[in-house]
Amino acid sequence: MSSILVVDDCAIERRVLAGLLGTNPAWTVEFASDGAEALERCAICEPDLVLTDFNMPNMDGLQLLIKLKQHHSRVPVIIATSEGSEELAVTALQQGAASYVPKTLMARDLSRVVETVLSASQDRRRSDVVTTALVGQEMRFSFPTDRRLVGPAVNALQDYGVRFGIFNDRERIRVGVALEEALLNAIIHGNLEVSSKLRESDDDSFEKLIAMRMGQAPYRNRRVRVSARYSAGEARFVIRDQGKGFDVSKLPDPTDPENISRAHGRGVLLIRTFMDDIRYNGKGNQVTLVKRRVRTEVPVC
Repeated sequence: MSSILVVDDCAIERRVLAGLLGTNPAWTVEFASDGAEALERCAICEPDLVLTDFNMPNMDGLQLLIKLKQHHSRVPVIIATSEGSEELAVTALQQGAASYVPKTLMARDLSRVVETVLSASQDRRRSDVVTTALVGQEMRFSFPTDRRLVGPAVNALQDYGVRFGIFNDRERIRVGVALEEALLNAIIHGNLEVSSKLRESDDDSFEKLIAMRMGQAPYRNRRVRVSARYSAGEARFVIRDQGKGFDVSKLPDPTDPENISRAHGRGVLLIRTFMDDIRYNGKGNQVTLVKRRVRTEVPVC
């Protein structure tokens, strides 16, 4: 069972979120009415995930995020964004949030986002032993176009980053989310050539087109190739699909508050926020992601 702590000062909102999250029997859901109460609950028993609103009395969502980052760094935080708080959502991602969900899209996106973050963080409580004799590692994969392989692939890529001391627990989760988004982009938008703009429609045309192309040539025969190289200073991931590519210059600016609620470009926002460097090739069917070693922060007195 995965435990989720929902933080919201509005009782109606808490009931709505309880209904959305309660449909998954693998999740237990508890509630706090503000950030201060949430910290008290975390001190007693850390949840596996925190979903928090921004505007709350006593301690708002951003303040809670910063406190959790300091005292409960293993707990991933998802921000619920209201209309008008888009700029704060970008700030929250930069401060350490694992993801975000616009309140207007909760019914559609909440379960998927929670599943993604929990999947990326499921092994974070293990005690990873650093193999000191290993000074470098390179791996290459060739995956079929199958979304079911994304989770196991991300876990394997995360593990070596922790083993080399490149990621701490918090960064392991954020890197996992970025890798998952990049792999899904390669499968769905690259190999299957399905646009994320279809997700903005009210019907299920997005998933229908994915299912259809999974059974059609040439889409079903394409593969995603991944190389990962680890050293003492960084992890470098290269993800390449066999699609037609795209014009990278036409990507919407993911940090523009007007784009924060759109499905189109969401993955790019998370990838750019969580990685230290991101580069596309000229064709647009290959992306290189770099995460540099986490440096120990010196406390400010």
